Amino acid sequence: MEQTHIGPGGVAASAGAQRRVLIVEDDRTITDAIAARLRAEGFQVRTAGDGPAAVDTAEAWQPDLLVLDVMLPGFDGLEVCRRVQAQRPVPVLMLTARDDETDMLVGLGVGADDYMTKPFSMRELAARVHVLLRRVERATLAAHTPRSGILRLGELEIDHAQRRVRVRGGDVHLTPTEFDLLVCLANTPRAVLSREQLLAEVWDWADASGTRTVDSHIKALRRKIGAERIRTVHGVGYALETPAA
Repeated sequence: MEQTHIGPGGVAASAGAQRRVLIVEDDRTITDAIAARLRAEGFQVRTAGDGPAAVDTAEAWQPDLLVLDVMLPGFDGLEVCRRVQAQRPVPVLMLTARDDETDMLVGLGVGADDYMTKPFSMRELAARVHVLLRRVERATLAAHTPRSGILRLGELEIDHAQRRVRVRGGDVHLTPTEFDLLVCLANTPRAVLSREQLLAEVWDWADASGTRTVDSHIKALRRKIGAERIRTVHGVGYALETPAA
């Protein structure tokens, strides 16, 4: 009988349909630790230790998700992310050794979906991998059972069926996480949503350990749709601004 493993993220992964994760990291100790944890979670895992090997492996193996370090030999993780995303869209969890907001924003800008700063717990990394893959599954389901119509908020248009966003008629490229974050805010325009609410709705996190992740994604989203469209309520959270009636 086919066995099913349930990971901490609550996602069932059957032994006959394992999801593929490519780990791109030049530190062998970290690579081995991540690989061991993800294999225990029921994933197929391959590894690459530099930029060129990562791009080649991603093209040949077609992973479902990348765990990608920023600092790599050959060329860095940002370039890996650009090249892999040019081949096909794939969720990326980026790792950075520096708590540098610029690195985080650049990573989100080139197509990463989430990031973690070293050192991190393997339990949290595995949970984030599950969350990212759940989001892809939800997006695929939504594409086959689309919501009708386009939500228009002034010059901002959100097409649920095609998961496309336009500002002043021009297409805006958002990562899957950025799109889900925008939709969450747009569902209740002008209403202030706390960071904890956004973590629960968009990332499926039950605690407040990732508020920095929310802040960085908000900043990346502002750069793409216009800073004036998202209002910060200090000490509380964020709201999507709409044109006055």
